[in-house]
Amino acid sequence: QVQLVESGGGLVQAGDSLRLSCAASGRPFSTYAMGWFRQAPGKKREFVAAITNSGDSTYYASSVEGRFTISRGSARNTVYLQMTRLEPKDTAVYYCAGGGGLGHPEHYTYDYWGQGTQVTVSS
Repeated sequence: QVQLVESGGGLVQAGDSLRLSCAASGRPFSTYAMGWFRQAPGKKREFVAAITNSGDSTYYASSVEGRFTISRGSARNTVYLQMTRLEPKDTAVYYCAGGGGLGHPEHYTYDYWGQGTQVTVSS
């Protein structure tokens, strides 16, 4: 019933770009904030970017600020992560999530998660 499906990952070289997509269904995701998280092997999951339900505000981890752009589709149940100038340190499984809360969206409660898409950046 609830689905968040990520796509667009792959193997690229440093300096390349990738566009990740997340299609969410089964809940009113147009009313939720949406976030991207990533997890590298042996590391904890970390916040990457988030966007408000309206799409008016975006938030980024300092490690990706200026390189990544999060956006929502017109129906707001899709979310994208445009990644540019990729670096090997960006290698991780990237997850799409939906939720909400107060304060910085890194600390929102994200109730819904996708299965993830692998991004590998070689030097």
